[in-house]
Amino acid sequence: MLRIRGLKSSRRILNSARIKVMKSYTKGFTLIELLVVIAIIALLSSIVIGALQSAREKAKYSRVQKEFNSIHTAVELYALDNNGQYPPDGNAALPTSLDTYLSATGVPTPPWPGTVYDWENWTIDGAKVLQISVRFCPSGGPLSSCRFPNESWASGFGVNSSLYYCVSGACRPHEFEAVTYPGKCVNCN
Repeated sequence: MLRIRGLKSSRRILNSARIKVMKSYTKGFTLIELLVVIAIIALLSSIVIGALQSAREKAKYSRVQKEFNSIHTAVELYALDNNGQYPPDGNAALPTSLDTYLSATGVPTPPWPGTVYDWENWTIDGAKVLQISVRFCPSGGPLSSCRFPNESWASGFGVNSSLYYCVSGACRPHEFEAVTYPGKCVNCN
């Protein structure tokens, strides 16, 4: 009988020790569990940041389309007031003669840093070309000084590439480049 009591007593001690050991393991996370949680959080945050960046670029593109429409309206109003004559070429800028026609909304600046709106009034092969562009590179500057958007439509852009809105004629990214030179027309078919 004494032996059985001692055995029961030692089993009780072992069981209480096991419970204490198990409780100590369940109080916190293991290092592997913490690393997995951190990896999941990092993955989710990179997905969210990527989606936000994409939405930001789409918003910039939409803004440019609206500003192109405003500038086009200003150009047409200028032509109405000047016997059908459009403003002269802007030389990598909007002509100051459009300021009065843009005063309601203000003279816009493109949403991409280091870029400018440009009014182009060219005669190419005897034909008139009228367009509004966003220039991503300083005039004659090296490719390294260009500020192209991180968008698929801007991949392959060169120094003379532009995002442009065609008013009339055979519009193109740059006066001295072919119609096929890398560029993006926002209102062409």
